[in-house]
Amino acid sequence: MPRSDTTHSRPAWYFREYAPVGIDLGSKAAVAAYDRNQGTDFDADDALLDRLGVTERSCLIDLACGTGSLAVQAARRGAVAHGVDVSEEMLTFAQARAEQFGVSPHWHRAGFLDYAHCGALADVVTTKSALHQLPDFWKQQALCKAAGMLRPGGTFYLWDVIFSFEPTSAEERLQQWIEAAGRPEGEGFTRSDFEVHVRDEFSTYAWIIEGMLQRAGFDMITSAFPRPTHAEFYCRRR
Repeated sequence: MPRSDTTHSRPAWYFREYAPVGIDLGSKAAVAAYDRNQGTDFDADDALLDRLGVTERSCLIDLACGTGSLAVQAARRGAVAHGVDVSEEMLTFAQARAEQFGVSPHWHRAGFLDYAHCGALADVVTTKSALHQLPDFWKQQALCKAAGMLRPGGTFYLWDVIFSFEPTSAEERLQQWIEAAGRPEGEGFTRSDFEVHVRDEFSTYAWIIEGMLQRAGFDMITSAFPRPTHAEFYCRRR
């Protein structure tokens, strides 16, 4: 499937969305390792698609789609699926995955901030483990863009490293997370990977994200905080 590319010039003050933040995923080996570390699980993807009501009549956009498993699973059930990512290597991996299953999602080299969706508005927009790559000002812009891709009443789903602990306990909570989540090299994301995330990326507090979602035009349906460092938000576009 040919891939679209919506990259174009921006003002000098614009966020450099195509520059690596945190771990550099600019090589085939790094992307393959990322896919392994993420623990890609097609059953989990299907369970999420069921929750979101994605069927053969749906249009789904997965922003920052990474290695493409969610878009591929959506396409396998007959949905019109769009996978959007700034990384050429990620999209190459995703396209190869789609070809293995004989499906053809639409792949777009673009970011949260410059993806221009063409055609009918989407029924579902998702983003998982990626919005933290934008500072809070730009998160708000990205969420407004996401709302603009959705039909009224459409579903927006967000999962990410989002903090629900009290700010006064941040040092203790983050250290506990890094120590508990870090794995030996080759067995998953390492302690160093999580340290880089906290230091160099832009995860933020749940109460900030909740306000951003409201201002972007979403109503909260459900939210969940399975760990003090992670959250999901299931929303409807007003």
